[in-house]
Amino acid sequence: MQTLNLLAAGEELNPLIPHPVEIVLSLVVFGLLFLAVKKFVVPNFEKTFSERTSAIEGGLAAAETKQAEADAKLAELEKQLADARHEAARIREEAREQGAAIVSEMRDQAQAESTRIVDHGKAQIEAERQQAVTSLRAEVGTLATALAGRIVGESLDDDDRSNRVVERFLADLETMESARSGGTSTNGDGAR
Repeated sequence: MQTLNLLAAGEELNPLIPHPVEIVLSLVVFGLLFLAVKKFVVPNFEKTFSERTSAIEGGLAAAETKQAEADAKLAELEKQLADARHEAARIREEAREQGAAIVSEMRDQAQAESTRIVDHGKAQIEAERQQAVTSLRAEVGTLATALAGRIVGESLDDDDRSNRVVERFLADLETMESARSGGTSTNGDGAR
């Protein structure tokens, strides 16, 4: 009403100064808007913020848990890798030792086989030498008996007599051979 009075009085209204009715009306509208925002909008914002905060915190906690699990798995895998490397080194060392043992065993077997072959060869040569000596004795005895019979002019067909002559002849040959190899000097062509 006062506004009407002011208008009637012909005063001019200042646009920079608000009317008291507008101020009161603005305060009432602002209060209602404030209450509506406080009652409906702010709780929804708070709820959304708390949900996002808990989701982020849950995600961070889950990420930390996953990171801890990944670190544990990594440590376990590194331990398994170290164990595998140790096992591989142990297996290599065992293989190296087994290889050395096999080589040593094969060397011993080869040495034993070589010794056996040499001994067998020596035994065979000795047997053949004895056989040759026996054969030569028999042949030399026959030849010596025939030669002695011709020289003496009588037959030496008597076995006992011929055996004695042969044995004496062979003993003389062995004595001459041992004397020759024992110390008699020879010249360059083998003549004495």
